[in-house]
Amino acid sequence: MAGAFFRLQTFSPTAMANVDTELPLQLPKNVRNSRVMVLGGTGRVGASTATALSKFCPDLQIVIGGRNRVKGEAMVATLGRNSRFVEVDYENVELLEAALRDVDLVVHTAGPFQQTEKCTTAYIDVCDDTNYSQKAKSFKNKAIDANIPAITTAGIYPGVSNVMAAELVRAVRDESKGEPERLRFYYYTAGTGGAGPTILATSFLLLGEEVVAYNKGEKLKLKPYSGMLNIDFGKGIGKRDVFLLNLPEVRTAHEILGVPTVSARFGTAPFFWNWGMLALTNLLPLEYFRDRSKVQNLVQLFDPFVRALDGLAGERVSMRVDLECSNGRNTVGIFSHRRLSQSVGFSTAAFALAVLEGSTQPGVWFPEEPEGIAIEAREVLLRRAAQGTINFVMNKPPWMVETEPKELGLGIYV
Repeated sequence: MAGAFFRLQTFSPTAMANVDTELPLQLPKNVRNSRVMVLGGTGRVGASTATALSKFCPDLQIVIGGRNRVKGEAMVATLGRNSRFVEVDYENVELLEAALRDVDLVVHTAGPFQQTEKCTTAYIDVCDDTNYSQKAKSFKNKAIDANIPAITTAGIYPGVSNVMAAELVRAVRDESKGEPERLRFYYYTAGTGGAGPTILATSFLLLGEEVVAYNKGEKLKLKPYSGMLNIDFGKGIGKRDVFLLNLPEVRTAHEILGVPTVSARFGTAPFFWNWGMLALTNLLPLEYFRDRSKVQNLVQLFDPFVRALDGLAGERVSMRVDLECSNGRNTVGIFSHRRLSQSVGFSTAAFALAVLEGSTQPGVWFPEEPEGIAIEAREVLLRRAAQGTINFVMNKPPWMVETEPKELGLGIYV
């Protein structure tokens, strides 16, 4: 594993709109010559990650791991001479161990992670499931003993959103501007974001999980896709309806960042897709969505319809993280991109580079763990993840980023 850490020129977290980093990056030689395996590399998220890694560092040796040789070889042809395909099933331990020989970093993108019992992730995963991420975390001591750094939930959301929350909390505490009291994650994606059947399966599986949220330190269990709010995601996105879902960053932000009230909501477009999800939760019991075979039947039924809608809805993605403090201060971070399929790749690749550069300590970590443990320089990671964003701001009051701020009069906004 590469041990050298490379720090880009940092920037102020209060002004990060339309951040660009010149590509490719001038990385140390030991990072440029690293070999990275992307498990699930023929899927939408894996392919996007491999492409982003290649753009960040063309010299990286990228191994595409997957079950479909035709797709794998097509992906290798796109990436070029520094890539190759390995046929592997990540649930087959013997094949996986053989494929991992002489690999410096593994990026696990082969979801869906919901209701997965085995936890074979090696270094980085893009898990979006609470139970799976906690199982990954349970390997912390073994990873420390083996001198292996690992980050779980290291994609766009959860992942970049966790780092945004950590930076908002850090800024408030550093400036002594009150104590963080309430943290809310809001997510919006047009259609499935071009991410294919895996994301559709994830959406249905999440309807089978009670939503965990925290209110003043008390753990609550709520109905999935309930508690609708209309949230302003700012420039390029506008106001969107979002609904409660059980997402892992709620628990980790509460426990790691020490914020007593935490929740997460998600919404999509077109608007009647939200209505459909809401109807499913009312018509079918939670147990139905806990049966993976039944969920796969739903995916097969709805996938052609969803593909057609995706062509109309596009694949814009936006994240808004709100932090409220004891002194009444409210600060916001917003991250919006025209294409989820690109943005998730840059986000995951940003975490991969952090591990390759040696900025992650041995162990298994969540993205928002203290700076210097999971991520050495959060601002560097955010800069890299923000490639191509149409709106990226941090640590601003809501009225400065919303499309329709409320005016109290005399030029005062809230």
